[in-house]
Amino acid sequence: MDDSKDFGAFLRDRRARLDPASFGFARGRRRTPGLRREEVAQRANISPTWYTWLEQGRGGAPSADVLDRIASGLMLTQAEREHMFMLGLGRPPEVRYHHADSVSPRLQRVLDALTTSPAIVKTPTWDVLAWNKAAALLLTDYGKLPPGERNVLRLMFSNAHVRAAQDDWQAVARFVVGGLRADAVRAGASAEVAQLAKELSRMSPEFAALWNDNDITGQGDGLKRLHHSKIGLIELEFSTFAVDGRTDLAMVVYNPIMPETAERIAAYVSKGSFADGDV
Repeated sequence: MDDSKDFGAFLRDRRARLDPASFGFARGRRRTPGLRREEVAQRANISPTWYTWLEQGRGGAPSADVLDRIASGLMLTQAEREHMFMLGLGRPPEVRYHHADSVSPRLQRVLDALTTSPAIVKTPTWDVLAWNKAAALLLTDYGKLPPGERNVLRLMFSNAHVRAAQDDWQAVARFVVGGLRADAVRAGASAEVAQLAKELSRMSPEFAALWNDNDITGQGDGLKRLHHSKIGLIELEFSTFAVDGRTDLAMVVYNPIMPETAERIAAYVSKGSFADGDV
C-alpha cells in the first residue's frame, strides 16, 4: 500500500466536500466540487505548489505543523485529523488536552446500568465528572460536593472520611499520585496537572513528598479494600476503560470480589439511602 497516494486521495476527498461560499470564495464555474487547491493552501498558509505536491503524493513527508494547518484549513474533525496524521506521518498527532465538564447521556446510562458496581468517569486531572448510584453510596456522594471539590486527589488528601475508609491509605495515596503523573503525559495535560500539584502541595505536605518522589504507576486494574461505615470491609477489583473518542476521559468500574460482598452491596444499594459521611 502506498501511503502517500492514500494521503493525497484523502486530501482531495476532504477538499471536494467543502462549500467555497461558506469560506468567502466565489462559487463561479469550477471543474470539480469543493475548494480549489490554492484556496486550501491559502487557508492553511502554505505554498500552493507544496500543497499540490502533497495531493499528488510527491511532496515528501510533511511536518506536524503543516498537517495541523491543513487540518484547520480543511475543517477536519478530530477523528479525520488523527487519520490524516497516520497517513502522512505514520503516527497519531500529539495529544491535545481539552477540559471537559460533563459526559454524554449515553455514557451516563452505561454507568447507571451497573447497579451494584460503583463506576465513575474521571479526567486526567482526576476530576470526577460522572458516577452511578453505587459509587455515590460506596465511594463518595459526589453530588453533595461542589464541582471543584469532586477530585480524587483532593478528597484523598483533605477529606477525613475518605482517608479513614482506605484500608492502606499510604499505598492508595502513592498509587493515585503516580497515576496522576502518568495521566498528565498521556493526555497532554501536564500544565493542568502541574497547577493541581502546586495547589495540593501547599495544602498537604504528604502529597508534596509523594509528588517529589516522581513515581509513575499504571492504573489499568487492581484491588481496593474499603472500610464502609454501614456495611464494613468490602473488597473490590477495579478496571479502567478508555472512553472511545475521548482521550481526556477514563471510566473506572469496581466489582466485588466475593459473592458475599456482592450480596451485601446489592442489599445496601437497594435501600437507596444516603447519609452524611458515608464513604
